[in-house]
Amino acid sequence: MEMDVEEFDFESGGDGRYRSGDALFGILAELRQAGKFCDAVIKVKNQSYPIHRNIMSSCSLYFKSLFTSQAFSTKKREVTIPGLPAEIVRLLIDFAYTRTAKLTPENIEILLPVADQYHVTGLLKLCCEYLHKNLTYENCIGILRFAQAHNCRGLEKAALRYTLKNFSHVYTSSNEYLQLNLEMVCNMLSSHQLNVSCEEYVFDAVCRWVDYNPQMRKAHMKSLLATVRLGLLPSAVFEGKVKVHRLVKNNIDVQPLIADTEAFLAELDKSEEPDFDMSLPFARPRVPHEILFVIGGWSGGRPIKMVETYDTRADRWVVCNAEDSTPRAYHGVVAIGCLIYVIGGFDATECFNSCRVFDARTKIWSEIAPMNNKRSYVSVALLDGMIYAMGGFEGPPRTPSGVISSPRLRSAERFNPKANQWTLIANMRERRSDASATTFQGEIYICGGFNGSECLCSAEVYNPKTDQWTLIPPMSSRRSGVGVITYNGTIYAVGGFDGVTRTNTAERYSPSERSWSPIPDMYNTRSNFGIEVIDDMLFVIGGFNGETTIYNVECYDSQSNEWYNATDMNLYKSALSACVVRDLPDVRDFVYKKAESDHQMAARDTVPAPATGGAQTKATVAETRSSVTETRSSVTTPSPTSSSSSTSVITEAE
Repeated sequence: MEMDVEEFDFESGGDGRYRSGDALFGILAELRQAGKFCDAVIKVKNQSYPIHRNIMSSCSLYFKSLFTSQAFSTKKREVTIPGLPAEIVRLLIDFAYTRTAKLTPENIEILLPVADQYHVTGLLKLCCEYLHKNLTYENCIGILRFAQAHNCRGLEKAALRYTLKNFSHVYTSSNEYLQLNLEMVCNMLSSHQLNVSCEEYVFDAVCRWVDYNPQMRKAHMKSLLATVRLGLLPSAVFEGKVKVHRLVKNNIDVQPLIADTEAFLAELDKSEEPDFDMSLPFARPRVPHEILFVIGGWSGGRPIKMVETYDTRADRWVVCNAEDSTPRAYHGVVAIGCLIYVIGGFDATECFNSCRVFDARTKIWSEIAPMNNKRSYVSVALLDGMIYAMGGFEGPPRTPSGVISSPRLRSAERFNPKANQWTLIANMRERRSDASATTFQGEIYICGGFNGSECLCSAEVYNPKTDQWTLIPPMSSRRSGVGVITYNGTIYAVGGFDGVTRTNTAERYSPSERSWSPIPDMYNTRSNFGIEVIDDMLFVIGGFNGETTIYNVECYDSQSNEWYNATDMNLYKSALSACVVRDLPDVRDFVYKKAESDHQMAARDTVPAPATGGAQTKATVAETRSSVTETRSSVTTPSPTSSSSSTSVITEAE
């Protein structure tokens, strides 16, 4: 059974306060403290609390029914509440007068059931909000069960969503996971929403739950193993870990499932272009919680407006029916929530100061305020909800001889999405186009680029508090068209053009040590490519290799310190830009489906079809069975950015 997961809507406000009427509530609280106009008393143990019946009735259906009942004696005026701590009753009464409550880990487990029992709806919502804000790997399952027990539907959905999203951490660190019953474990592990980068983790979760009480639980292995998508495991993991496991090897009940999986994997290995069988529960990819978007770029000698997304669970690229009205390349993109902001760029005729925003929920494009400067080859970064656009190229003023005379930009500006306004900030120390930027610990780092006459190895950092740029130690190599990103606490600079050739080298910068160090080379040389981090892997996407635009994708794992191939894009392109959108309410239009859309078929018809799947690596172990990448002829296209001479002068796209 698929478990229902929806967003939790908190009606009580971000801090749990009901703002309207705060002054009135303060006056009423003062009257109660002074004992004025009180017309009833609530007694609990040895404590008595004078109250106003109309105030208590306004926040609780229980007290409203009680005080308006003919059975209530207006002369006696006393209400006794047995079995509750006096402090909890006091908090309930205080909430009725102030619409606020001081919640703690010590009182929340008692206060929420009391608020539920006495129908204090506002306090119940406040308790739910408190628990939602304090979800952790260790307590999320306990909060889920607590919410189910008290019929707090919104909190239940929020706790379930958190548990599924963070499951790889939850099952290893939560003792509450071990206390679940069989039905809850199976529902959780079989959910399409379960967020695991590899089905091996689901098998590990099964074994951990069984091993907590093996005598009682090993009899359930048939039901439990059916929740693991065994068809998505690499043969080495299936053969070397699952089949030979002590809970599986001599278990007659699970042998039919093992036999079916063996047959499926054997058939898959024989196929030249393996694909998923969506009709088989054990071979259907789960739904990703993160979607990598690639927007626009340069392909076939022109800018494009294609939108492609990467489904990390299926290791497949999807061409989306969501393109903008205008093609653009050499732009920047930034994701804030489900909104993707597209900044500047170039359409083969002019450079843009215009900016667009794409709502991934509605698939609607709209215009936002333009920048102060036209910027193609722009570097962008997101910091504290603000979008920064730095450097770039304003475009083509030329001398009579045809040489481009417009210098690269030192200027930078900041966009406030709430105000829909761009504001200039301090100029950079260097002029830079074709650079790349990232954020780390409240600052913006920008590296490399082209200053109009040479490729740069310099890098600098911006402090938004002081509005100042400061040079940091230079990279070991000149890099124009570089990819820069923060990954696991370190700043990476990858690929680029050094003035002579495109490179496959990469290095990382430690801000604490103020030093650069090399990492292994990529498989492909590339410049002007997309770069992002998803599933704790650094992905580089497409680009230009010095001869042709490419659709190759590879990823780097900092733990193994290795690069791996991933599935290629549907269309070769450079000058693209990438971002990651998390927790889309509906991801169906952005994930892999076996039946290709007409739009995607048309895209494939325009270029040679890439091989399905990359080499079998950690990237593909995540959820897929891939064939070894096929050798294929390259497709040569005009380069939008190329070296015109050994003096490192870059010619702009024509």
